[in-house]
Amino acid sequence: MNLISLLSRTKLYWGLIAIFLIGVFGSPISSKGNNIFLSYGNLLDVLRQVSTTGLIATGMTAVILTGGIDLSVGSLMAICSVVCAMLLTVPGVTPSAALGVPTVALVALCLGALATRFILLNIEKSRAGAQAGRDARLDKTRGLVVPGVVGVILCCLSLWYLLPQVETKFGVLGVLLAAPCVGLLFGTINGFIIVAGRLQPFIVTLAMMVTALGIARLTAGQNNAVLPVYTGSNATAEFEILRSLVFGIVPMPGLFFLGAIVIYGAVLRFTPFGRYVYAIGGNEEAARLSGIAAGRVKIATYAISGLLAGIAAVLYVAQYRQGKPDAGAGLELDAIAAVVIGGTSLMGGRGSLIGTFCGVLIFGLLSNILQLHNINSNLQLVLKGAIIIGTVLVQERNAGDLLSYLRLPGGRTAQKETAAAKRPSQETSSL
Repeated sequence: MNLISLLSRTKLYWGLIAIFLIGVFGSPISSKGNNIFLSYGNLLDVLRQVSTTGLIATGMTAVILTGGIDLSVGSLMAICSVVCAMLLTVPGVTPSAALGVPTVALVALCLGALATRFILLNIEKSRAGAQAGRDARLDKTRGLVVPGVVGVILCCLSLWYLLPQVETKFGVLGVLLAAPCVGLLFGTINGFIIVAGRLQPFIVTLAMMVTALGIARLTAGQNNAVLPVYTGSNATAEFEILRSLVFGIVPMPGLFFLGAIVIYGAVLRFTPFGRYVYAIGGNEEAARLSGIAAGRVKIATYAISGLLAGIAAVLYVAQYRQGKPDAGAGLELDAIAAVVIGGTSLMGGRGSLIGTFCGVLIFGLLSNILQLHNINSNLQLVLKGAIIIGTVLVQERNAGDLLSYLRLPGGRTAQKETAAAKRPSQETSSL
């Protein structure tokens, strides 16, 4: 591998290093002579700020890898933040309780049944051996009755745990179950409509974005633009743990983000599900013909995207001490930008969560650098847009085409014309 090829393969990391160095050498200096950008508190703030976008981008990566898009994640985060804030602060049967508790029970029922059936089916395949494993089938007892019983048991356990909290107020674990399950439900609906209705993901998720925003406003109520959450006052003091530093080093939201990147990255890299995701993005029809259940895989990616949006909502409420019907406004665009900056192709089939991690950090560091220099917020948006376009051109290797179209030096057309002009002179000299 030559130097140019190595640089091409690692260009994303060099971009992250370049942004970091710009922040270091261009950082303002405090009154004590310290580099503000390099201060531990500033770097912790960057990790806190990118954690919400990072969780959304993590789920978005798998969706885009299948060739889809999810425009609803911002609104899903908003409705989940409303559910979380209301469950923490308002006792009794509220719209959030009416939405959250049955959703957790339904998710427990379905996941319990599906997980049990998956385990039993794989046990049967391992017993049948490599040759007959693909044709292995479960009888009615193991394929339907046992999974159903397990699902019902988990459903009852979830209701046993959550129903007593309805009359008081929910605790940390309660909202960590309810809000993500709400996001998971809406994400599953997205995927199901896309697959069963054979509709474009852009249209379906755009409709869900508007629908979820309306449901969030109806859930919060006409007079509740903001639902304040004060730990130790109107909410349990234990909720403060979700914005604390773990061992005094890593902020809890950052730990959630890093954990999601590592776990989901391992799933995409080392499991059949991950290989199916890439195969569908590369050529969905070929994936179907090879025996991949493309519809189920796509539904799963949208469901996980909604789940991560729900987790991000809980962390949002913990950090900003409020739930809002418009909490995630524009967040889907930031997530898509971070995924694309990370090298994931919008056409699907190419990309990685390591790239998304770098893209999220690049986006976060860039925002931090602009804020440290007190750049006008409107100008920040302009600069971010220009950087996104430039980064995507480099990632997709289309910069040469743009230069050619503009007739600028370095374009591919100009290079071809120069090479063509040289050929006659070389032929004449040879004669």
